[in-house]
Amino acid sequence: MSITQTEKGWLVDIQPEGRGGKRFRKTLPTKAEAKRWEATVRNKVIKTPDWEPEKKDLRRLSDLLKLWHDHHGKTLKAQKNTYGRLKLIAKRLDDPYAQNITAEMFCAYRQQRLDDGITANGINREHAYLRGVFNELIRTGHWKKKNPVAAVKMLKIDENELSYLTEAQTKELIGQLKESRSKDVLLVACVCLATGARWSEAARLSKRHVKNNCISFTGTKSGKNRTVPIPESLAKQLLSHKVEEDERLFGDCYSAFIAALDRSAIQLPDGQATHVLRHTFASHFMINGGNILSLQKILGHQSLIMTMRYAHLSPEHLEEARVLSPYARFLI
Repeated sequence: MSITQTEKGWLVDIQPEGRGGKRFRKTLPTKAEAKRWEATVRNKVIKTPDWEPEKKDLRRLSDLLKLWHDHHGKTLKAQKNTYGRLKLIAKRLDDPYAQNITAEMFCAYRQQRLDDGITANGINREHAYLRGVFNELIRTGHWKKKNPVAAVKMLKIDENELSYLTEAQTKELIGQLKESRSKDVLLVACVCLATGARWSEAARLSKRHVKNNCISFTGTKSGKNRTVPIPESLAKQLLSHKVEEDERLFGDCYSAFIAALDRSAIQLPDGQATHVLRHTFASHFMINGGNILSLQKILGHQSLIMTMRYAHLSPEHLEEARVLSPYARFLI
């Protein structure tokens, strides 16, 4: 009998999958409750046998990375670089079984990277890549468990002061660029200073991108095209720089810019170099009363948060503090 009466109540003793299968036993106060419990267990075992040991997922992290790349990663603009970085993460972790990856494991990995001298910003980028892989695999049904690094918080990073060139520094740099043997470097820098373009965006321009005293930037970092008005004098210089319509206006002149910068007395934080031209445009745009929403469109920022880094340079930024403070209202 699967249900028998004992001194303590009604004992249910069943093996829903037959002899050799898992046994379930429980004592209930009444026979009716015992029958209901027996029926519930039998039904549950048939529909969802979650009492069985979970099958091991023998896929390693590298296997999941390839799956992610095949189904999603290869569609990304920077897929080669991103996939390469992810494979390096797997290698540094000794390519563990994916189901064994935990938040603690990633935190230990992160600490080791910090000890190796990797910046917090670089580690946060790795964190974002790995988290994105699991999120995408979960979304597409290729990963049934939780994201193992989702609960790990990003490292806090102090906001660095943005460096930009003063009027005097800009003139000094232009003077050095004029002395360069490169026939392209000065004009590329002028495009960046006139439009806030990234160096890479300016360097790959063709004559067809210059129309009606405007420059159209395509193939941008955000993937969205944008058009920025420029002075007529600069447009004429660009249109006369080359003859062929589809030919790139400029050759490789990055090293010429770095050489000119080195000859100047300008000191910049590490990693700024050509990007200081973009910061200089944005900073002077706001200093001279430009609108923050217009700046967002000019720079091609997808989020206004990025553009807000320049808001404090506006002459009207938080101007209310001058007249609405207790000092201004009560003490003057």
